Parts: sequence; C-alpha cells; structure tokens
Amino acid sequence: MTANEPAVRRIVLFLATNIAVLLLLSIVCRLFGIDQWAAAHGYGGMTGLLVYAAVFGMGGAFISLAMSKTIAKYSTGARVIEQPQTAAEQWLVDTVRHHARVAGVGMPEVAIYDAPEMNAFATGMTKNSSLVAVSSGLLQQMDREQVSAVLGHEIGHVANGDMVTLTLIQGVLNTLVILAARVVGNLVDSWLNGGRDNRGGIGIGYFVTVMVLQVVFGLFASMIVAAFSRWREFRADRAGAQLAGRGSMISALQRLKGDHGQTTLPKAMAAFGISGHMAAGLQRLFMSHPPLDERIAALQAA
Repeated sequence: MTANEPAVRRIVLFLATNIAVLLLLSIVCRLFGIDQWAAAHGYGGMTGLLVYAAVFGMGGAFISLAMSKTIAKYSTGARVIEQPQTAAEQWLVDTVRHHARVAGVGMPEVAIYDAPEMNAFATGMTKNSSLVAVSSGLLQQMDREQVSAVLGHEIGHVANGDMVTLTLIQGVLNTLVILAARVVGNLVDSWLNGGRDNRGGIGIGYFVTVMVLQVVFGLFASMIVAAFSRWREFRADRAGAQLAGRGSMISALQRLKGDHGQTTLPKAMAAFGISGHMAAGLQRLFMSHPPLDERIAALQAA
C-alpha cells in the first residue's frame, strides 16, 4: 500500500457514500411521488417544500447513521476482534464488556485500527448495536488504566445515545437549511419578477440565492452541531471517570496532549474520536472537541 492510498480511499468512500445517499433519497422521492407533489406545489405550498426538505435533511442524516459502522470499518481498516488472539486483545474485549455492563448497554463490537496517533471512536445505530474501536497508537502509548478510561469515555457516548442525538440535530438543521434557502430563493425570484407568480418556472435568482444561502446557513448549522459535539465530549469524559476512575480519565486526557490534536480519522468521523483538531480564533466555533486543558479542568473541578 502506498502512502497516498488511505487518503484516496477515504475520499472515494466519502464521495461514493454521498452519491449513494442522494441516489437513494431521489429514488424514495420518485417512488412515493414526493418530487411530483412538491413540484406541483411550486415546491410546495409550504407543506410540499417542508416534506422535500425533511426527506433530504433528516433522511440523509439517518441513512449515514445506519451505514456508520460499515463506513467506519472500511474507511479506517478496522479489524473487529471476533476471537481474541492475544492477552492484550482479551483484556480489551473484557474491559469493554465490563464498561458496557455497568453502563447498561449491549456489548459493542470491538475493533483495532492501524494509526500512529492515540485515538478511539464509537459509532452505531443504537445503544445495543454499536462499535468501539481504538487505534494501535493508543494501545502502544497508553497504560491499561488510561486505555480503560478511554474505553469508558467511548461507552459513555454509546450509553448517552450521542450518535443518535447528533444525527437528530444534524438532520433537523439540514432540513431547516434546505427549507430556509428555498423560501428566501422564492422570495428573491418573485421580487426579481416584479411580484408576478412564478409557477411557470423558477429563474436564475432562485438558483443563485439557494446556492449561496445553503452555504451561509450551512456554516451556522455547523457551528451549532460543533457546539453540541463539544458539550457531549465533557459528558463522555464524566462517564469515563465514573467507569474507570477520575484519576485515570484525567491521566488519559493528559497523555492525549502529546498528539497535539492530530488525527487520521476521515473528516466525516472526526467528531466521533476522543480527540480532534485544535483551532484558534473564529475557527474554534467549528471545533468538534473542546481543548484538552478545558476537559481536564472540568474533571478536576467535578
């Protein structure tokens, strides 16, 4: 495998996934006549437009969630531990099982993926059908107490239903972005037409407005999603402290500082890792993870 193959594979997978989601949603709209219904209402009275926006906004988010485990395994090359081959793998599976039992969730699939940085993630459609994966770098560079705390953090995400909640928030915001951009687009198009009814067809003003506003509104939506993502990291840290001990969780976060926010996780999955990219200034609004110092301080003050 060449150095560029993992990056190329992630890009191809990202594009293929998005094309597949859009294609599936288009087929659903066609089969149920949603596209014709929405078009007959000029993209709806408001009802038709709302249905159209909800299908693509909520539908896309939940299809992505349903595919999340498969995408995660393929994009990271994660190897699911079916039968532990070493004492370390047995300990890893046993620790996840213990944390899952204490947290009251079903036993997740446990996987290891090859990456130099210290990282881990959890994903899955439900609390009882999830995947917890750790990087080889994390296993090599942390002691067992620290790894146990990281696993507790990830089980905390599962027990809190963070994957589903994040999907709901993303879906609602996607719907609002699609809806708002098209409502304003219709208003602009009508204004450019001198207030005349545009049922005979929509003009260039509509298309330009929709394209621009979807980007602008999408940025604000991304800030909201990022803010929730940062909040859930604090909550998962508390879960890790409860399952593995506060000292171990603090120690694990301190150890993570050695990675300086580096991650090889695909962009679509970066928010699910235990650590993420750091930023300064306005870029902090788009961070999926709070700075590690803030997370450590929150645990110390708990």
